[in-house]
Amino acid sequence: MLNKISVNGTELEYEFCGTNTGEPVVLIHWGVAATWAEPLLDQPALTSRYQLLSYHRAGFAGSGPQQGPPVIAAHAAHCHQLMRELGITRAHIVGHSSSVPIALQLALDAPEAVHTLTLMEAARPAPPTDAERQFGTDVIVPAVQRYRAGDQAAAVDIFFRGVLGPGYRAALDHGLPGAFGQAIADADAFFTQEIPAIQQWPFTEDDAHRIGQPALAVLGTASPPMFAERHKLLLHWLPNAEPLDLPGLTHLLHAQDPAALADGLAGFFARHPIPEPC
Repeated sequence: MLNKISVNGTELEYEFCGTNTGEPVVLIHWGVAATWAEPLLDQPALTSRYQLLSYHRAGFAGSGPQQGPPVIAAHAAHCHQLMRELGITRAHIVGHSSSVPIALQLALDAPEAVHTLTLMEAARPAPPTDAERQFGTDVIVPAVQRYRAGDQAAAVDIFFRGVLGPGYRAALDHGLPGAFGQAIADADAFFTQEIPAIQQWPFTEDDAHRIGQPALAVLGTASPPMFAERHKLLLHWLPNAEPLDLPGLTHLLHAQDPAALADGLAGFFARHPIPEPC
């Protein structure tokens, strides 16, 4: 059952799972759809030890629209204020794909609120490689063109094929039921807000060097090559990062094998516990 709360003038949907006495873990959903966290919300490795906060970002699902220009810093501010409204002063922060920049921006803007970072197959930062350029040409450009032509379903399909692989639909429908339909419903937020915000995000190596929290960089080894390149960049830039490679998984890793990911997250959180308040 989703609750609603006003955050910086925008109503956000959210829910808690897990144990009320556990360390808080904030799950920030990817940008293509609000349907994302569900496979992790019933994993005993997490729910038995941690309090999981999942929410729908501004513009997605039943949350209110984003106010102002589409920038990553606004989503980071929403996340921080949501935590404060719900009584969470410090948490393990989990981002995936285009929500990785939100997690990193939160660590820059409110470092006191971020105890650890889990960065799953980041959309940014990205090195200027042939794979990145090819992704823009083969996936982003045609997907945006189909969206602007009014064919949201085709636009979503092109994007999913590009990041999840050509045979993605069966795994998506099995691991995240309803995600394709939700992505169509969230297409306005993704194509008019999320993509421009990601493309304009001013994050540099110097910014990364300022982030000292423990970071777990997660990679599905069967994902497109660009994700491995971004993975290496994060490990090189962040001063306190460690890798978690999940063999045989794609960008849909949390839905393909949620237990393996949950075990990896729980182990990482346990190695970096949040201290009890004085």
